Amino acid sequence: MNIAVKPEAAAEDVGAIALPELNPAKVERFENDTLWPVFARLRHEDPVHFTPDSEFGPYWSITRWEDIMAVDTNHQTFSSTSGIVLTSLEMRERMRRELGERSPEERREAARRGEDVSFIGLDEPHHAPKRKAVSPTLAPANIAEMAPLVRERAGTILDELPIGETFDWVDLVSKELTSMTLATMLDFPFEQRRKLLYWTSGRNDDGSEMSWEERARATQERRAAFDDLWAQKFDAEPSIDMISMLAHNPATRHMSREEYQGNVVLLIIGGNDTTRNTISGSVFELNRNRDQYDKLRADPALIPSMVSETIRWQTPLAHMARTALADTEVGGKTIREGDRVAMWYISGNRDESVIADPNVYDITRERPRHHMSFGFGVHRCVGNRVAEMQLTIIWEEILKRFPEITVVGEPVRSRSNFFHGFETLPVVIPARA
Repeated sequence: MNIAVKPEAAAEDVGAIALPELNPAKVERFENDTLWPVFARLRHEDPVHFTPDSEFGPYWSITRWEDIMAVDTNHQTFSSTSGIVLTSLEMRERMRRELGERSPEERREAARRGEDVSFIGLDEPHHAPKRKAVSPTLAPANIAEMAPLVRERAGTILDELPIGETFDWVDLVSKELTSMTLATMLDFPFEQRRKLLYWTSGRNDDGSEMSWEERARATQERRAAFDDLWAQKFDAEPSIDMISMLAHNPATRHMSREEYQGNVVLLIIGGNDTTRNTISGSVFELNRNRDQYDKLRADPALIPSMVSETIRWQTPLAHMARTALADTEVGGKTIREGDRVAMWYISGNRDESVIADPNVYDITRERPRHHMSFGFGVHRCVGNRVAEMQLTIIWEEILKRFPEITVVGEPVRSRSNFFHGFETLPVVIPARA
């Protein structure tokens, strides 16, 4: 049974909401896939939009391609030190109280000194040296060296899938591939690889949301495990994995425990969510667009193009947040010093003024890599080539094995306005090739 194409209808009359009251970060719209009319309206009516009151506090939404690029490449004015995610005021307080996280003000002060936060939360000149510490692991030569192992493990995952039975693609394929690759890049114990996802997802193995007690316990387990790994790497000979590189690079060798653990979380999340959600998204969209699936099966050379189109279409990270360091103008609006700003990549990837027919899933686009899912400027995703490598390999191996992967029900989407993805996706593989 093929899944029906469900219209992207709004659960509310978005046009009836007064613009000042429109809160595009409302999590429910992402969970039920009704966000698209909101961003379409903002791109056309109010592309630099201010929400004065919300569960996230007041913030600006940047929704057109050119304006997003202008903010993302202007790190002198738009700072990452107050956090890169729109987090609800309640969540911030609970994270501070229950998990011992620093307040935004404390994090900002530490970041200005170039310490105690992951490198994605730093501005220049502190950001670049620490980012460079892990870059060699993600260099083309090392990715090419890693690719055969990723291919071998991808083949093992696919060969163990049930035939003719419904199973969850997210659990058995998407999570498995990304956790295997993460364990390899971090030199983390392979048999414990799924802990990497558990520790950073906020969800239990059955998909339920963790209690704050469970979050605290997972946080302590993750910190203890990576403190042990750091101790091993610090005194050992340097190797190509990311933890060793952090332990032996002069820019990061003597960083605080807090900064180290922040970088660990960044590397796990960055190495997981883009790849995992794009793997799931590709299966889902190829089922909703059967003509594109037919093209792919007829011509496997389209795999790299399909991967890039899915990364655009899915936009695994829906937004990135910044804080203005000075009064500045964007799209004719004045953003004041201290204002929070959300760059909605998920909207920019559907900007009709830049991408032809952006609401059409087309794996034969002339410029498929022309998307903003990896961001721009100094904070452009450092692991984008690893993500593309994994996605290309898994689909090369899929097409060798399975004439068809059939989605047999609606996915459960992530309850998040940051991670745009799937918690479950029921599928059936009718037969092997």
